[in-house]
Amino acid sequence: MDMTPSAPTRLEPARVVLVARGLTKVYRTGEVEVHALRGVDLDLYAGEFIVLLGPSGSGKSTLLNILGGLDVPTAGDITYYDHDLAHADERELTRYRREHVGFVFQFYNLIPSLTARENVALVTEIAEKPMPPEEALGLVGLGQRLDHFPSQLSGGEQQRVAIARAVAKRPDLLLCDEPTGALDYVTGKLVLETLARVNTELGTTTAVITHNAAIAGMADRVISIADGRIVRLESNPHKLGPGELSW
Repeated sequence: MDMTPSAPTRLEPARVVLVARGLTKVYRTGEVEVHALRGVDLDLYAGEFIVLLGPSGSGKSTLLNILGGLDVPTAGDITYYDHDLAHADERELTRYRREHVGFVFQFYNLIPSLTARENVALVTEIAEKPMPPEEALGLVGLGQRLDHFPSQLSGGEQQRVAIARAVAKRPDLLLCDEPTGALDYVTGKLVLETLARVNTELGTTTAVITHNAAIAGMADRVISIADGRIVRLESNPHKLGPGELSW
């Protein structure tokens, strides 16, 4: 099987922004070793939307954490432009995350005592060139909910606040770990529409990990992972809009 990474058709020619080669990750508990990644090669291209698809335990969350600088590989190399992430210390990884990466997780991680605007402002206060919280919330369709607390928002609205918080610092990479996993069908599609809009309007390289194969239809590329390896890498010549997906 030819596993050579290929750029998404709609973005050719595109520049490579992140390169991973031979990534392995081994977790040790006593004498037990768990091999989460087993030699992963991957390129990410500027402005693309990729889906990392695989079952629970396949290694996709581990890979996302390493791409985002939340973890380092046991072996292998990973670089983001001139950032050597494989050998970076915690200070360097913190700078990389602060300046280049936005995260969206399955559970929203909002602070209950802060409004939507204030939750987003937590990020904008430490970013170099952030967008105003009001602009970020407007981008995700919550311009009328600025002063609502998380308890006053639906699950989908809370997830969109989390997306606004992630994109307010204008990250180069937006990494999403099961962003629709805790949502119903209709609400999940609204969140996917928000992610697609961020990708299109801001040109943010976006990676979504999921076990839901239907979401793969909206990706530029689909990367299938099993047992810590990339087992399939496909480009989507005809992307679907989030509204066209069904599961």
